[in-house]
Amino acid sequence: MAAPLNITVSEEQGQVPITVFHVAGDIDGSSYETLRTEAASAYEAGMRYLLLDLAKVKYMSSAGLRALHNIFDMLNADISAEEQKKVARGILDGSYKSPYLKLLNPTRDVQRTLSTAGFDMFLEIHNKAKAAINSFTQP
Repeated sequence: MAAPLNITVSEEQGQVPITVFHVAGDIDGSSYETLRTEAASAYEAGMRYLLLDLAKVKYMSSAGLRALHNIFDMLNADISAEEQKKVARGILDGSYKSPYLKLLNPTRDVQRTLSTAGFDMFLEIHNKAKAAINSFTQP
């Protein structure tokens, strides 16, 4: 049985307030709901910018990718229909990067999963926390 997913939360102040989830454990079919639930709770409490620190995630399955996609959709829920069309076009042509959800320090295997699934085309991936925090701006 896999170890439970452990998420510790911190706040950073860049140009906007950023919530950081420090995730430890595999994100798979038995744990992805924990990530989705934590993100939904934070969103309901006012979080609009999320940095996922994946340094301690050794494995991410398709369920983990679903959780990321769900969080991406949740953070984009407040944008207008016109903006949503721009986002969809930008994802298709490779010009869009989410201003709301970014990733930090994915392990090599998780990076490979993200790349294979195309998530690196619309999610910024950073290797330094300060650079990640500074990359969040008011859209």
